[in-house]
Amino acid sequence: MRRKAAAKFDDAADWLFTDEALQQATTQQVAEHRARRLTGAVVHDATCSIGTELAALRDSTAALVGSDVDPVRLAMARHNVADVDLCRADALRPITSSAVVLLDPARRRGGRRRFDPRYYTPGLDLLLDVYRGRDIVVKCAPGIDFDGVTRLGFTGEIEVTSAGGGVREACLWSAGLAAPGVTRRASMLDTGEEITDAEPDDCAAAPVGRWIVDPDGAVVRAGLVRHYAARYGLWQLDPAIAYLSGDRLPAGVRGFEVLEELSYSERRLRQALSDRDVGAAEILVRGVDVDPDALRHRLRLRGTQSLSVVIARIGTGASSQAKAFICRPSR
Repeated sequence: MRRKAAAKFDDAADWLFTDEALQQATTQQVAEHRARRLTGAVVHDATCSIGTELAALRDSTAALVGSDVDPVRLAMARHNVADVDLCRADALRPITSSAVVLLDPARRRGGRRRFDPRYYTPGLDLLLDVYRGRDIVVKCAPGIDFDGVTRLGFTGEIEVTSAGGGVREACLWSAGLAAPGVTRRASMLDTGEEITDAEPDDCAAAPVGRWIVDPDGAVVRAGLVRHYAARYGLWQLDPAIAYLSGDRLPAGVRGFEVLEELSYSERRLRQALSDRDVGAAEILVRGVDVDPDALRHRLRLRGTQSLSVVIARIGTGASSQAKAFICRPSR
């Protein structure tokens, strides 16, 4: 467990774990980001498990307490974060009255993921009912149905966080903890960038420019592609596709410089890549039923150059067309 934990934490050499608790544990970078948003607050982690969130919170909060219903995990937390006050309690029976309540319901049972938040442990619907009117922060799976959460009665901000090149989680922040006018936020911890739905989303759809940009997964998952485009003066290749384009590449963003555009077919693409002496191709796909790994194998590339291929469906209905853009990546 400690060897596995090295992928999530800087120093877990002395920690105690169970396999399931480690799988559910928040990555240190994400936990520290959440702790910064809670700086100065009185916080009750009501599903503290083995203590990973508590470790991030203890130096920034005004007061902190953790609780969990599982006696084994609670005993591990007493070892892992010995300087934090802990007690055994059921998250559905509140033991604090005014603290911000942090909740991380289990999304696995018997080693299997639970996708419907009503079947989390405890269920999200029950948690929202029990803590209605309280300031709460709820960690959820990144693929959670945002509309479904609203139907359960949640009002506030949904933050989608990415780190280490991937989307890590969605987090619910109740209205009292959300910024005014914000209901969606994308936080990209690798770059320190954030974007919200309170920003302008004026974004046109137009033919490809010099660059193609594939926005961070947190931006896409949070539904903030148009806001991201407006911030950086980009446009969409198609209103239904998350790929953006522009004549300038935003600072620090990886992009794809367009060398050639063609109507997509394997034969055309194979010939175009052969003409450019390509032997290795990164393939990105949206809106087209293409498996990048299988396509790469079928292309049988034998050249010496390395390029990227962006494949996307442009247009709708009978007028739609799959396009392939042969590109040079910025890095």
